[in-house]
Amino acid sequence: MSQDLQHPPPDGAAHADSAIETLTRRNAELELRLDAKTQALQQAQRELQSLTYSISHDLRAPLRTINGFCRIVCATSAGKLDAQTAGSLERIAAAATRMGRLIDGLLKLSQLAHRELHRQPANLSQIAGEVAGTLTTSAPERRVRFSIAANLSADADSALLALVLENLIGNAWKFTAHTDNANIEVGRSERDAETFFVRDNGAGFEMRYAGKLFGAFQRLHSEREFEGIGIGLCITQRIISMHHGRIWAEAKHGEGATFYFTLARAMRAG
Repeated sequence: MSQDLQHPPPDGAAHADSAIETLTRRNAELELRLDAKTQALQQAQRELQSLTYSISHDLRAPLRTINGFCRIVCATSAGKLDAQTAGSLERIAAAATRMGRLIDGLLKLSQLAHRELHRQPANLSQIAGEVAGTLTTSAPERRVRFSIAANLSADADSALLALVLENLIGNAWKFTAHTDNANIEVGRSERDAETFFVRDNGAGFEMRYAGKLFGAFQRLHSEREFEGIGIGLCITQRIISMHHGRIWAEAKHGEGATFYFTLARAMRAG
């Protein structure tokens, strides 16, 4: 019996020890790779923040200079400039203003990349009502009928959700500017209680162009028809994606548009 106890372990046990050593080594290698990738990601984020700072400060300075000198020339030379020169100055100032708006849009997009999501019970009906009130106050001459369903709520980041509704309702407001008896509706889908919508009876668009809706600086209407830089829907989609939801649209040219969106519920521990 004593001799049997001194026998070496079976081959199976040796293989098991070898497998454990291999797994341990591979885990250590994976951790090193993960650390390296984490450091690279942090470096990329720092570079993005540096770029954002440059956009925010360095690129704005020349735009302010251009706008400032255009105003000075127009003010000091009133009545002395021919129509063509005065028009050229106006176009320069307008282009500088548009560039400033593009920069603002880029900054908003970059800031979302660093934004943490803070979910809480959010009252969509209240937020939509506040957005509608602000728009109505900004242009009291317009006659737009708002229909906002009661008790719309979701588990979402209230501040970001406000931005979503500002963009969607703001778009509906903009694209009903040339519509008689304009209507804007905010509600919940009858087919799916988890789906919300913003609907208008404005300009609408051809569905074959729907793929361009959520791209940065994409526009389906000329700026002469409706002002804007084409960044709002891109920001809206990013926010919806952060909530693990989705957004899509249905429309007809000249008959309005409906934007649907969902907000996935937060995962609860336990």
